[in-house]
Amino acid sequence: MQNIFSTPKLTIGTRGSPLALWQANWIKSQLETLHEDLTVDLVKIKTSGDKIQDVPLAKVGGKGLFTKEIEESMLRYEIDIAVHSMKDVPVKFPPSLTLSVVTEREDPRDVLISRKGLKLDDLPKGARVGTGSFRRTTQLLHYRPDLEVVPMRGNVQTRLNKLDTEGLDAIILAAAGLIRMDMADRITEYIEPEIMLPGGGQGVVGIESRKEDLGVINRIYPLDHEETHRALEAERGFLTRLEGGCQVPIGVYATIDDETLHLRGVVGSLDGKQLIKAEKKGSIEDPEAIGIDLAGEILEMGADKILKEVYGT
Repeated sequence: MQNIFSTPKLTIGTRGSPLALWQANWIKSQLETLHEDLTVDLVKIKTSGDKIQDVPLAKVGGKGLFTKEIEESMLRYEIDIAVHSMKDVPVKFPPSLTLSVVTEREDPRDVLISRKGLKLDDLPKGARVGTGSFRRTTQLLHYRPDLEVVPMRGNVQTRLNKLDTEGLDAIILAAAGLIRMDMADRITEYIEPEIMLPGGGQGVVGIESRKEDLGVINRIYPLDHEETHRALEAERGFLTRLEGGCQVPIGVYATIDDETLHLRGVVGSLDGKQLIKAEKKGSIEDPEAIGIDLAGEILEMGADKILKEVYGT
């Protein structure tokens, strides 16, 4: 019988994109540094989200497309843990799986990468800006309604390539991915949350495991960053109440100052004409409740009508 406190080997399941592999290898390195007696292997798993590149995620299943096959592999005991970008993870996990560890957050902001080095305020009228995110689209069009948003998908390098091959003036990406892949020099401008609120979990790497595997959880738990974990709980509480996936125009971002959590949320119409913002502060002791409460307030302010139109209900 396995000693529940000292599993000798861990197998990480991960997507095969360069960023996903960077994150999985980073976790592997952290674990092997922590535990000299631990062996860690990686298994690349191709998800539906990786296979379907020419259709908007909202039309084919949303966030779950990046986790379904990995979670199925974990349920078959082929892997022990999964390393995720938390902005891609649905708010609900299968009953026997759980988010065990949340690592310290990288820069959560969105960034602009422009072909001629122009910042957001300096882009000419009608400039073509690429993004695959409804959240980014609605906030961008609210701030600069004169721009043309061009839908795009793909990994970081694919999107950078499209900046040139598709005649775009700029693209918007997450700062965290570029920083982690040592490509921060490509960033033209960091977009502050006051202009573009990040997506829930942006910049956060999480580790999912089976609830029953106490030996596994014991090994990985030292990587948990409490402040980031609490902030993420607030953001995911907000998304849970709004039933928000990655292809819904919802932004949410939590920061913590001492014992106080500050949560900001936004819901916008796809054309950018309506942007409903709200914020709430509360104790870090119950972050999820702060998220749920803020979502309730923003729904009462009119976000429910916007989301019904987006969901087509």
